[in-house]
Amino acid sequence: MQIIDVNKINEPNTKLKEKYTQGHSKAYIETYGCQMNVADSEVVVSILNKNGFAYTDELNEADLILVNTCSIRENAETRVFNRLVHFKHLKKKKQGLLVGVIGCMAERLKEKLLEEEKLVDLVVGPDAYRDLPKLVQQAGSGQQAINVLLSREETYAEISPVRLDKNGVSAFVSIMRGCDNMCAYCVVPFTRGRERSRDPQSILNEVQELIDKGYKEVTLLGQNVDKYNWNKGEVNFAQLLEMTAQLNPKLRVRFSTSYPQDMTDEVLYAIAKYDNICKYIHLPVQSGSTRILDLMKRGYTREWYMNRITAIKNIIPDCAISSDFIAGFCGETEEDHKDTLSLMEWVGFDYSYMFKYSERPNTYAARNLKDDVPEDVKSRRLDEIIQVQNRLSLESNKKDVGKTFEVLVEGVSKKSENRLFGRNSQNKVIVFDKKDYQIGDYVQVKVVDCTSATLMGEAV
Repeated sequence: MQIIDVNKINEPNTKLKEKYTQGHSKAYIETYGCQMNVADSEVVVSILNKNGFAYTDELNEADLILVNTCSIRENAETRVFNRLVHFKHLKKKKQGLLVGVIGCMAERLKEKLLEEEKLVDLVVGPDAYRDLPKLVQQAGSGQQAINVLLSREETYAEISPVRLDKNGVSAFVSIMRGCDNMCAYCVVPFTRGRERSRDPQSILNEVQELIDKGYKEVTLLGQNVDKYNWNKGEVNFAQLLEMTAQLNPKLRVRFSTSYPQDMTDEVLYAIAKYDNICKYIHLPVQSGSTRILDLMKRGYTREWYMNRITAIKNIIPDCAISSDFIAGFCGETEEDHKDTLSLMEWVGFDYSYMFKYSERPNTYAARNLKDDVPEDVKSRRLDEIIQVQNRLSLESNKKDVGKTFEVLVEGVSKKSENRLFGRNSQNKVIVFDKKDYQIGDYVQVKVVDCTSATLMGEAV
């Protein structure tokens, strides 16, 4: 837990400071959804630290509970609502406890959260985190506290995030916010706004600070990192990747997420050029059917995607590739589904993230397309996609048996305190005997066995 001295606050709010000086009030955050939300939570903690709050990971210690939310799928929202009902009961037991929703659900469901369900005291969108201290003060005085306005400029570039992952090895660094692609099923453009890129020097400064603190790996984050564009093309994503890799040859550099239409050969050559840019690309395809891709408004065809995969394999032969799939999108036929399965077989994805289609309100699909694939058909098609991917993952991992990889140790295995785990450049998890190795070490590990999810190895 980090306790701060409220007399050294950089951005003081006098009334808030007076209210929370006694006993150092504590904020607790639960984060749902993507890596961008994790990075945002770290920015939020930094802002709160400067205004009289200490961070706590103990729920029962909290004076302020914030839930950083995701609206990508209905299931994610359902989980959040269940948690908010639980927190509402906690409020009855602890006088003065405030509960807030931040992130994507805040923008989309502000009225329901504040007025209809009366589950929270404050609602704060992704571009309004600087206003949190003022909004907490408003909520504490019984006023409605809400700010979900989206911005064309906001990037939180100068705020130094408080790292919530305690391993001290890997960290997320946001390089851009928002998305302009407007896929038919996606709420991100409505909840996170337009694309805007962060000053590259501020990114490099943040990464250098992490290096100085002993971090060994950074992941550059954006809804679509390939669209990173600082000052009208002065610095593009490929150039930013190179600049980051050049900071320290022992710093591993990862990134997420790419978009097939925007993935350039320049980016691929940058990955191939530097040993410390990890040989792993997450390239979501969503469907193997050109007809469905058109309905999804993805902006590319099956053939375009296959061209990008061919380029990756030619330029970076040892690159691992993962993807996203949506089963049962509007109008999907059995033939469309078979196109997805055949594309999976053709690519041979190392692993994937797979979901049933979940209609999101106010998206193009919700307004213009019929969610006409029955739930049982969606479930069956998803099961078939999962079965294919499990087999492909196992086949991919079997190819690694007998090979030796450099592994960055991230922690102790959940199954045994005598074993460590880490990832190789291809983002595959490898477990091996602890011996005298420490978290943060680079270790040469020979793979001796595998499952579809994990490689087992021996340090050499």
